[in-house]
Amino acid sequence: MADPTELVSGPEEEVTFEPKDVISRTVEVSLTTGAAGLFLSTVQNTLSRQQVGVFGVFSRYGGTTVWATGAGASYAFISTASGNLREKEDFWNHFYGGAATGALLGLRRRTFPSVIGTALFAGAVMGGLSFAGGQVYATGETPEERIARKEEHRRRFRRPYQEMVNEIGEGRGIYPPGYNERRAQRISDNYGIEVQPPYYERKKQAGIETSAI
Repeated sequence: MADPTELVSGPEEEVTFEPKDVISRTVEVSLTTGAAGLFLSTVQNTLSRQQVGVFGVFSRYGGTTVWATGAGASYAFISTASGNLREKEDFWNHFYGGAATGALLGLRRRTFPSVIGTALFAGAVMGGLSFAGGQVYATGETPEERIARKEEHRRRFRRPYQEMVNEIGEGRGIYPPGYNERRAQRISDNYGIEVQPPYYERKKQAGIETSAI
C-alpha cells in the first residue's frame, strides 16, 4: 500500500529566477515616460495664455519632461535591481520602485513629509496593482467567461433604438426610416415651404415611370 504522505505531497518544482538587464530596462522605460512627458509639455505650451513660442516646450515646460523621465527611470531601475538582488519576482519589487518614484516626485514640494507621503502612496499603489495581477479589481474569469458576462450585460441593458430616437430626437447623425418625409412635413407646416426631393430621386422616379409606361 502506498504511503499516504506520498499521495498528498508531491515534489515541488523550483522556479528559477532569471536576472534582468537593469540598464536596458531603465533606458527603455525612461524613454517611454520621457516621450509621455514631452507630450504633456507640448500640451501645456499649447494651452498657455502667454506667447512663449515653440521652444517654450523646453524652456518653460521642460521640467515636466525631466520629471517624467526621472520617474520612469527610478521606477525601472529600483524595481529591476530589487528583483535581481532578492532573486524574486513579486509585488515587493514594484513597491520599492513605486516608492522611489514617489519620493522623487515628492521632492518637487521640497518638504520631508511630502517625500515620505508620496513615496508610501506610490509604493502602495504599484505594489497593490502588482499583487492583484495588474488589475484594479480582482477577477478569476477566463476569456470565455468574460465575453459571456459582457454579452449578458449588453443584452440586459441595451436600449431599444426607437426609445433612444424618441429621447434624443432625430437629426445630428440619427436618421431613422421616414426621416426625410417627416422633415419635409415639418418644414411645410412651420414655414409653408414645399421641400422637393433631391434631383437624383426625381430622376430615378421619372425613369421608373417611363419604363413602366
